[in-house]
Amino acid sequence: MLDTETEHPAHAAPAHAALSPGRRRWPMLVLLAVWGPGLVVMLADTDVGSLVTAAQSGTQFGYAMVLPQLVLVPILYVVQEITIRLGIVTQKGHGALIRERFGRGWAMLSAGTLFATSIGALLTEFAGVAGVGELFGISRTLTVPVAAAFLIGIAFTGSYRRAERIGIACGLAELVFVPAMILAHPSLHAIGSGLGHVPLHDSSYVLLLAANVGAVIMPWMIFYQQGAVIDKGLGPSDIRSERRDTAVGAVLTQAIMVVMVLAFAATVGLAHPGAMLDTVGEISAALRPFVGDIGAKVLLGAALLGAALVAALVASLAGAWGISEVFGWTHTLNRRPDRQTAKFTVTYVLAHVVGAVIVLASLDLVTLVVDVEVMNALLLPVVLGFLLALEAKALPEQYRMRGLHRVVVTALCLVVIAFGLYMIPATLGWL
Repeated sequence: MLDTETEHPAHAAPAHAALSPGRRRWPMLVLLAVWGPGLVVMLADTDVGSLVTAAQSGTQFGYAMVLPQLVLVPILYVVQEITIRLGIVTQKGHGALIRERFGRGWAMLSAGTLFATSIGALLTEFAGVAGVGELFGISRTLTVPVAAAFLIGIAFTGSYRRAERIGIACGLAELVFVPAMILAHPSLHAIGSGLGHVPLHDSSYVLLLAANVGAVIMPWMIFYQQGAVIDKGLGPSDIRSERRDTAVGAVLTQAIMVVMVLAFAATVGLAHPGAMLDTVGEISAALRPFVGDIGAKVLLGAALLGAALVAALVASLAGAWGISEVFGWTHTLNRRPDRQTAKFTVTYVLAHVVGAVIVLASLDLVTLVVDVEVMNALLLPVVLGFLLALEAKALPEQYRMRGLHRVVVTALCLVVIAFGLYMIPATLGWL
């Protein structure tokens, strides 16, 4: 993925152009050729922190947190849909567009904060990997380096499509937690009652709601999907299919969140309402009486490991892509690392090394995660502000939002910004 016109002309060949004429007659084959970026980024959004938050939501407030998870589906979709149009139509990454439209200074600020949030995400995911390993008695000194080596190796495959398939496979492991929900036997009547009960008068509920909403949009998600549609070679004719890809991903990722809420609402939430679940070990221990020791370890471990790996992959790639775009470095996964892509590769590798070293150093990870949450909240107005501004300035008229569509999308972005800003004093204990 380069910022030069010679590498990415304004109208790149559609991803399905390489299919034979016979195969192009089959719509499903065309969809499979185009789909991927939206599904990967949405599965990454349901990372370890999100799953832990969902478990805590079900434990503390039962089924009352189901409705907010459903409401978040359109918010996820409309924000990421903008990145589809920006990437496909302009054939430029998010960082490159910010540099082009707002200057190098704003681009540098954007890239710096992006790299910081990417490292923060890697810390959370590697901490999750360490926690899963410790469930089975495996030291983090083994699990974290192995996970880092696996993720680094993906950049050396020489194929974006291969990296995308690996990411989807890891992310779909989150679905293995569905049996845990079934074993929990959630009450349909209780679910129906919970859908109509949203205790906004409860400050603890509002804080947890803000945590769910504030974690919906991360800076690295925007950078990743805009870069991914370019690296995959999608063109304007693929926009509709990629929108479907993103919509399916948004529904799937929130369905996983709902599954977590239901499973814990029907088990721990009934037996020990209000229990605090802050670590992988605590979550597994709380679930053990209801699904058994093996079930708690295997189902929870597989879900969290899959979530951690896909989120780490997306966050690190987004960080490396974004910084490369700002500095004009050659950056693509569609060729093996060489002298031209060396700076991009080093940035990608360095992100994993730094994240792994910090987790292995056993620093105060709780404080680090809090700092990352506050930093993400502070960035929401900047990130979404840039996204809306680029949509209005960088796209040709026929690709821009208009009328009610623009009003609705802007309003939803403002909701995310408001809840994100609320997280800052709430997380710091000022409220």
